[in-house]
Amino acid sequence: MMFKMSAGEFDLVYNSLSFTLASMMASTLFFWLRLSSVHEKYKTAMTVTGLVTFIAAYHYIRIFNSWVDAYEFPAVTEGAADSIAIQDPTLTGKPFNDAYRYMDWLLTVPLLLIEIIFCCNLSPDETTKKAWALGASSGLMIILGYPGEMIIEGAMGVRFMFWAAAMVPFLYVVYTLLVGLKEAIASEGNPKVAAMLTQTCYATVISWCTYPVVYLFPMLGFEGPHAVIAIQLGYCVSDIISKCGVGFLIYNITITKSAALNNSLLGK
Repeated sequence: MMFKMSAGEFDLVYNSLSFTLASMMASTLFFWLRLSSVHEKYKTAMTVTGLVTFIAAYHYIRIFNSWVDAYEFPAVTEGAADSIAIQDPTLTGKPFNDAYRYMDWLLTVPLLLIEIIFCCNLSPDETTKKAWALGASSGLMIILGYPGEMIIEGAMGVRFMFWAAAMVPFLYVVYTLLVGLKEAIASEGNPKVAAMLTQTCYATVISWCTYPVVYLFPMLGFEGPHAVIAIQLGYCVSDIISKCGVGFLIYNITITKSAALNNSLLGK
C-alpha cells in the first residue's frame, strides 16, 4: 500500500536507507580486508560475517532504488523565481517493493546465527546440527512474518496473528543462544573469549528483539505514511546493530582466538 509523503518524510527514509547502505558496504570491506589477520581455523566465520553485510548491502541498494522510483518531485517550470519552496513528492505509480528486505533476511539471518556457531567450541557434528536447527528455525520465522508485514492498515488482527506465529521459532532461537550454547561457551579455555561469546549472544538477542517491536508499530498507533516511516527507520537501526554491530563482535572473537592459537603454536 502506497501513501503520499511530504518532502521531509521522503528524505527521512531516503537518508536512513542511504546511511544503512553505507554502513553495510563499509563493514563488508573491513571484515574481508582483515581476513588475512585471522587464523585459518576461524576464517570461515569471518567470511560469513562479511557475506552477511555484503548481501545486506545489495538488498539495500534495491530497497533504496525502489523508494526513489516510487516518488518523484515536481519539475521546476521555466521562469520560476530564483528561490522556491520545496514541493512534496508525488506517487509515480511504481510500488515500493519492501519484499527485498525479507529476501535479505531469509539469507542473512541464518548466516548471522551460523557465524556465532562457527566461533563456539563445538565438535563438527554439533556444529552441523545446531547450524541446521538454527538456520531452519530462523528461516521459518522470516517466512511466517512476511504475509503480516504487507498489512499496514485495516486487518491488524491478521498482522498480529502472523507476528505471533513468527514468535514461536524466534523464541526457540533466543533459547538456543541464551541457554543451548552455555555449555559450549563454558568449555572455552580462554575466559576472555567465553565472555565475548556470551556478550555476542546477548547482543544478538537484544538486537533481534527490536524487530518484533518494529513489526508491531502499525498496531501501536502508527498509521498510513507514519507507519511506513517508523517501520523503515526501525528496521534500518535493527539491521545496523544486528549485522554490523554483532559482526564486529565476531571479528573481535576471531582475532582473540587467532592470537591465542598462534601463541600456543609458538610455545608462548
